[in-house]
Amino acid sequence: MHWPEQAIKICGVRTVEHALVAAHAGATLIGMIFAPGRRQISPALGHSISAALRAAGVPTHSVGVFVNESAATINTIAAEAGLDVVQLSGDEPADIVADLNLLALKALRLTNSPAEQQWQALALAQPGQVRLLVDAHVAGSYGGAGVLADWQRAKAWAASTPTLLAGGLGPHNVAAAIEAVAPWGVDVSSGVETDGIKDSAKIIEFVTAARQALGRQYI
Repeated sequence: MHWPEQAIKICGVRTVEHALVAAHAGATLIGMIFAPGRRQISPALGHSISAALRAAGVPTHSVGVFVNESAATINTIAAEAGLDVVQLSGDEPADIVADLNLLALKALRLTNSPAEQQWQALALAQPGQVRLLVDAHVAGSYGGAGVLADWQRAKAWAASTPTLLAGGLGPHNVAAAIEAVAPWGVDVSSGVETDGIKDSAKIIEFVTAARQALGRQYI
């Protein structure tokens, strides 16, 4: 597959229903969590969601989120779940990409560490294989914390390489975030939930607002 021209990712999806709601609204990436946590799903459920997206005939790709797994484990689960993209949300080294079978999305938290600099260099050199996701830095968290990222620093990253903006986004602020950062796309999880469960109305509202704002970047 190829990366979508514009990325709107709904992450932490745990049902076929919510995946299809997001896809039909215009989301281009559906994120499923295979790391320990309250949003974790099984590879079998992931396969059902991936298959439903393909059967629906929508231009929406499945993304599996992993935290500090080996390339072998990631490749195995990715095959079982029928994934299109793998997201690395832990402390994975950049050289893991050589051993992955799918496109890679790497979550960074703008700590300016040597490891993050290596990932940025890799994304600059191989944008067809590796894209970056910028999230907030929250101690002890590997994402989904609902905290805003540093938009000013994210803008600098987005200016040099295709960047997916995450962290504290929701229907209420996604348009402002896109205007401020000019990212390749946006990512949301808790911002489209009610009481910890994905909310179809919020998903549609978020995707609609994101599509409109991303469209304005190309006018």
